[in-house]
Amino acid sequence: MGTEHSKNEGRRSMVFLRKGPKLPAWEDALLSGKEPKSLLKRGLRYVSLSLIMKGMTSAPDFLWGLPEVQKLNLSRNQLVVIPPSLGKLDRLVVLNLSGNCLKCLPKEIGLLRNLKVLFVNMNCLTEVPAELSLCRKLEVLSLSHNCISQLPLSFTDLTSLRKLNLSNNRFVQIPLCIFALRSLDFLHLGSNRLENIAESVQYLVNLQIFIIENNNIRTLPRSLCFVTTLELLNIDYNAIQTLPDDLYLLRQLPRIAWNPMDKGLHIAHNPLSRPLPEVIEGGLDVLYNYLREKKEHN
Repeated sequence: MGTEHSKNEGRRSMVFLRKGPKLPAWEDALLSGKEPKSLLKRGLRYVSLSLIMKGMTSAPDFLWGLPEVQKLNLSRNQLVVIPPSLGKLDRLVVLNLSGNCLKCLPKEIGLLRNLKVLFVNMNCLTEVPAELSLCRKLEVLSLSHNCISQLPLSFTDLTSLRKLNLSNNRFVQIPLCIFALRSLDFLHLGSNRLENIAESVQYLVNLQIFIIENNNIRTLPRSLCFVTTLELLNIDYNAIQTLPDDLYLLRQLPRIAWNPMDKGLHIAHNPLSRPLPEVIEGGLDVLYNYLREKKEHN
């Protein structure tokens, strides 16, 4: 009898194995027989869905049937593509796609007219769709750690953008469209291939934090000295030999800074010509006095 029972159990197991799950294993595990809406978290301000580190290779189909989602986190998976269905989630305010394997974004991202925050850092992007500029409410955009070398000219329409991170990409020059983004208060272009900063930088009249460390910049434009809102200017690890005489106009820089998180002027690891290295050791006030006197004598 026990032998017969074992055989029946074996047959049932074989039938189950032959049927297999209808959903990918990770998607089946996510739902566990529940309704997709049960994954939503309803906070005081936003309806959110977090699917961080779920081992997903593609976005689950049930996702596109949840139009009420306002904050969506799909970071640190293995997503290769985001389908056009993304455009159905038109209430999204925050979208996190960082830490995946995305090579492009769907043009339907332009349908997310309520989007304010977008993270697509640490992917494999080589370009950004022009349709992203239709997200006029966008305030924070991180595209760092990709393979991007240019931006669409239509980015000039992102007039609400305040924080832009383009670090660790392949930019040889700062895209012209950036200089039209007058609301920017944070701009990170560190670890690219920049060789200069255009005079147009003066149009970023609200810029407070400007990071261009680890590039190939040789000189700073005089116009940078007119961005008097700057509180942190990081030009570490470049090829700068001289400084513009009008640098002393940047009065919001509190000190010569050494800690990456500190506000101030970061100027370490540059081949500065003498006597600048010695002058800088005396602090920012000593440097400013030196530059002012130098200008008066010229």
